[in-house]
Amino acid sequence: MTLNRRQQTFAAIALAFAFNSPQILAATPADDAYKIEAGDVLEISVWREEGLEKDVIVRPDGGLSFPLVGNVQASGKSIEQLQAEVSDKLKRFIPDPSVSVAVKQLSGNNVYVIGKVNKPGVFQVTRRVDVVQALSMAGGMSTYAAANKIQILRREGGKQTAIPFAYGDIEKGEDLQQNIVLRAGDVVVVP
Repeated sequence: MTLNRRQQTFAAIALAFAFNSPQILAATPADDAYKIEAGDVLEISVWREEGLEKDVIVRPDGGLSFPLVGNVQASGKSIEQLQAEVSDKLKRFIPDPSVSVAVKQLSGNNVYVIGKVNKPGVFQVTRRVDVVQALSMAGGMSTYAAANKIQILRREGGKQTAIPFAYGDIEKGEDLQQNIVLRAGDVVVVP
């Protein structure tokens, strides 16, 4: 099938509109960007400013220090958000600064699996990991684990919550929404 010029233009516009439609954009999670965590090592540099290139470690309180900028809260922000904030603070000293922020080491993105698993411990994750994957990383559950009484402990805003997880439901292909993606600092407790 051959399309004439008008049909090709219409098809191109229709495709462009379809891929920018609100329904498709809404289906893509806006919160999908990596969030900086305490312990991460970042490389921050300012183009054409030799003295402003530095590797920084995000402190346990979530902050970092950078020349001319001072202290900045980094934890919980995306790379783009931190880059914009550093750039904004540098504008007092450098006209139109071009700031680059890169993650050199993901040291702060840890999940913990404890209890009746074969290899309990701290697991540094470099990708999104759900509960079943974390259990697998810990070598699976031991023989006497209470598989339907697993809890995920999560701390948010200074408050800790327990999220129940019943492995038996997952085995049956039921209640799959409980297999949540873990966040940095989550603890999977297998009684």
